[in-house]
Amino acid sequence: MKRILVVDDNLSILKQISAYLSGDYELSLAKSGEIALQICAKEKPDLILLDVEMPEMDGFDVISQLKQNPYLDRIPVIFLTANQSAEMEIRALELGARDFIVKPVEKSILLHRIELHLRFVSYQAQTERNVMALSDSIATSFAELIECRDENTGGHVLRTSKYVEILGKTLIENGIFSNELNQAELHLIVRAAPLHDIGKIAISDRILLKAGYLDDVEFSIMKRHAELGATLLQRMYKRMPAQHYLKYACLIAGSHHERYDGKGYPKGLAGEKIPLCARIMAVADVYDALMDNRVYRRGLGHTQASSLIYENEKLQFDPIVVNAFRNTEEQIIEISNMYRENNQERL
Repeated sequence: MKRILVVDDNLSILKQISAYLSGDYELSLAKSGEIALQICAKEKPDLILLDVEMPEMDGFDVISQLKQNPYLDRIPVIFLTANQSAEMEIRALELGARDFIVKPVEKSILLHRIELHLRFVSYQAQTERNVMALSDSIATSFAELIECRDENTGGHVLRTSKYVEILGKTLIENGIFSNELNQAELHLIVRAAPLHDIGKIAISDRILLKAGYLDDVEFSIMKRHAELGATLLQRMYKRMPAQHYLKYACLIAGSHHERYDGKGYPKGLAGEKIPLCARIMAVADVYDALMDNRVYRRGLGHTQASSLIYENEKLQFDPIVVNAFRNTEEQIIEISNMYRENNQERL
């Protein structure tokens, strides 16, 4: 059942609209703009009926704040008002309102408009999911092709994305980094994770496929993949600003080789100056790299790989992210085993 938030400072109107809609929708009622925003933050409604003329915070103020929040900006808003001026209607539409209903509200018109906009939102959401799935599939396949250049089977990008998701969920559930991380942002970070090594496309096979450790010159060239990847993704983001996950992809590609102690590359960032998404990616990436066979060594088992993660806590890795890894080891092992088995079946 769809949830509708009704906002009006007039209690009789709230009761009237509630009587019209009860039984067909889940309703939340707010008698002020401030309360409405609090409700939206706790339980994202599917549609908002919003009075324009309210004391302190009017409907224009409310919708302006909603549109500044990427988690709430897509909620359809239908304005309710007794003022029928063209200026007010134009301003409402300019601010992003989907529709405009004059009070007193006629029941059949209200029900028809609500159903119309909910259907449109449902269709729009399904279309966006289809486009997102196609986009993610293309991006992941491209990332897998790049990984395959250094004789990696491509499973690395899938596994690390899953590790990032597990670590991020654990941080959110424990209320850690609450100012930087929520479910919406984690979704974008997980979508961005497969592109962390996209800069390797510019590194020669002679270096990527070298059967041994790189010398200083070769390693300096290899390190350039972080900056190259960030630059490439920044260009993509400028061309496609609606693809918000590319913002996180830029940060991850450019910073996942930074170290918590400031001794990483390319910029020598330290501690929380390293973007959180990159600090999470660093743990996921190194763990999976240690587990994988490489041209210069055989993969380690979980016990050895996790021990190296713990030994480098506060040195290479954010200790809070490492603690999240520690608390999710069973899930990490399960994902590692499952995706490695699936990857072997694909070969």
